Amino acid sequence: MEEIIQHLAPLLKEISGYIYPNEIELHWGILVVIYPYITGLVAGAFILASLVKVFNVEEVQPTYRISLLTALAFLFVAPLPLLAHLGHPEKSYEIFLTPNTNSAMAMFGFVYAWYLMAVLLLEVWFDYRESLILWSQHETGLRKWIHKILSLFSTDISEKAIKFDKKAVKIITIIGIPSAFLLHGYVGFIFGSIKANPWWSSVLMPIVFLFSAIVSGIALIMIIYMVVTPLRGKEIDMRCLNKLASYLFYIMIIDFSLECLDFIHRIYESEESIKILAQLVSGKLFVSLVVIQLLMGMILPLGAIAIVKIFNLPDELKKLIYFLAALLVQVGIFTTRWNVVVGGQLFSKSFSGLTTYKMTFFGLEGLLMSIFLLLLPFLILYILFKILPPWDEARVTG
Repeated sequence: MEEIIQHLAPLLKEISGYIYPNEIELHWGILVVIYPYITGLVAGAFILASLVKVFNVEEVQPTYRISLLTALAFLFVAPLPLLAHLGHPEKSYEIFLTPNTNSAMAMFGFVYAWYLMAVLLLEVWFDYRESLILWSQHETGLRKWIHKILSLFSTDISEKAIKFDKKAVKIITIIGIPSAFLLHGYVGFIFGSIKANPWWSSVLMPIVFLFSAIVSGIALIMIIYMVVTPLRGKEIDMRCLNKLASYLFYIMIIDFSLECLDFIHRIYESEESIKILAQLVSGKLFVSLVVIQLLMGMILPLGAIAIVKIFNLPDELKKLIYFLAALLVQVGIFTTRWNVVVGGQLFSKSFSGLTTYKMTFFGLEGLLMSIFLLLLPFLILYILFKILPPWDEARVTG
């Protein structure tokens, strides 16, 4: 009992008002914040890739394969935060053996498996199949066998086969767009369907999650493209970068409008929870919501890109502004996920008090594990870039 009291003592000092005893400690922490953040990057990166194959946007062609591999790398890591959060992650396979269609959380495994195996892996394979065959023919040693295995020992690079590959990629991409919407939109659905929590219960939650995911995905590809291209000694394609910035700008406006609409709707309803939510926003979440999410993560990037669009600036200055804007967007979107997941647990169900969240450094729920899970996709992406070079000059044709 003394150990429990010592553990809760720091938390009790930051509690205000009246809360129920089981609300002192939050059930969902930083790992559950990372989960929707990573799935959002997956959906956003894939939707950006679809612009090339479905909508024939030639300007963003240099980022097509980068977007595909980025979505794949982050998708590999997407379930890990939830698995680490579980008390017994080794039992997670049971959701496939005993599916529960009434549970949105339980159905994630099926959505994930469909998107990974039926969409992303297939599109990557069909897009790279010709290159894999030709690489294996001109290489020796380990790389030769890696590319042979990845091509599934396929050898047909006839005109008919290549034409089929291109058609398959387009069909899979068309199927993948609603699948990407489903992957991340349902994450917002999970929160929006919890009627008992007024911070989450909103019909706009899935839509807001989806558009913020597209914003974060485009911003991430911009960062990766602007970092990797100079490291390879190549010039950044300004047509591509300007187009990416335009898409980022317009979708951010939509996302910002939806969030404002959601905020106005809550105020207009003025339910009994409005007072505690006002205390939450003006107190516990003021810095993360108003300063970081709204000002730094939304208004500053929008203003910066707007300046580039209005004034004829040098390319080097444009690159700097775009890069800083994309970084701020990433900070803002991550903070958005924080404000939703953690913020929604900071007020009591009695609507009479506020609790707090203390993050540990070690352990599965700690900061160290969270940093590892955020860096792991970049390590996987680096390996994918080595095995499957996404650069235009790496493309080979028979």
